[in-house]
Amino acid sequence: MVNHKRVYRLDRGEAFGTWLYASHTRSSSDKGGNMRKLVVAISLVLATTPAVASDQTDVMAAVHQFMDGLNKGDVKTALAACASPSAIIDEFPPYNWQGATSCADWAKDFEAFNKTNGISAPIATLAKPRHVDVTGEHAYVVAPATYTYKQGGKKVTEAGSMMTLALQKSASGWLITSWAWSKH
Repeated sequence: MVNHKRVYRLDRGEAFGTWLYASHTRSSSDKGGNMRKLVVAISLVLATTPAVASDQTDVMAAVHQFMDGLNKGDVKTALAACASPSAIIDEFPPYNWQGATSCADWAKDFEAFNKTNGISAPIATLAKPRHVDVTGEHAYVVAPATYTYKQGGKKVTEAGSMMTLALQKSASGWLITSWAWSKH
């Protein structure tokens, strides 16, 4: 006997998933064993999906804490999203910061670079991430970015950049362990 059943499968990153159609063959001696296995499998998928969505949300909250803090001039809040040690690659000298105070060192150098080059009102915005991958206590984020600022009284917009971050879950939540900014 062939029974056609609808099987609900959640794809990674989807809130509602997609319907898949599958044929299920069950002999009269099976007595529902395959159906129980199917129900258990679906239950496991549904039980783990909210955890993945929650982790992705928590990861992005740490990223936004860092970006929002910098954009508001609240360096203390931004730095609270950074792990120690961490590593940074950015488009201004010395281009690379590593170690226990790398985020604070980067922030100090960023401020000095802006002052030296007559840059004010720096704002970096992230678009919808292309990737938010969470595996256990590690996460990877890639997001398109736009950087705007004033230089010599004129507004400058650098569109098409990318920000790539790695994070690790700690006892206090997700922290940025490294990030890189690449200018288009």
